[in-house]
Amino acid sequence: MVESQNISYSKKILLHACCGICSGYPISYLQDMGYRVSVYFYNPNIYPQEEYQKRLNAEKTICEHFNCELIEGEFNPEVYYNYVQGYENEPEKGKRCDKCFELRLKNTANKAKEMGIKTFTTSIVISPHKNYEKLTKIGQKIAQQAGIEYLDINFRKNDGFLKTNEISKSLNLYRQNYCGCKFAMRN
Repeated sequence: MVESQNISYSKKILLHACCGICSGYPISYLQDMGYRVSVYFYNPNIYPQEEYQKRLNAEKTICEHFNCELIEGEFNPEVYYNYVQGYENEPEKGKRCDKCFELRLKNTANKAKEMGIKTFTTSIVISPHKNYEKLTKIGQKIAQQAGIEYLDINFRKNDGFLKTNEISKSLNLYRQNYCGCKFAMRN
């Protein structure tokens, strides 16, 4: 990562990114807070693989725009399917989604520890379609188990969702029309 000459980052954070659209404003916000942001794109839930690639390409564009490091986690859908086994018929926003968030945030916490980063968070919380409180509880529980910090920031505040959409439009990013997994496609 090449840091901007005008910005001095005093601390590091690993931001789990679900997609380029949702991560634009969180990256900007965290950088403004003095964080050197590394983005972790870990989403084995995304279906099909072509969709995964479109979202990854959008994330690459966002990270280039904000001059931050992008780390791609392993794309292995079988890990996701095994993790949510038994919850396939749950409705959107149900227990299957909780398991999916848990999988991705556990992996993010482990990656942060591996990299020597003591704080992580997720861009998923910016979506008005996701339960901020539920995601925060999952993140905090995982952080406590991992012995690191989950940064609890409601990126939706102060028009965060509007701002992230403006950023994505200005960069002409790919916009998906479902959360990501094949089960969400049926809703």
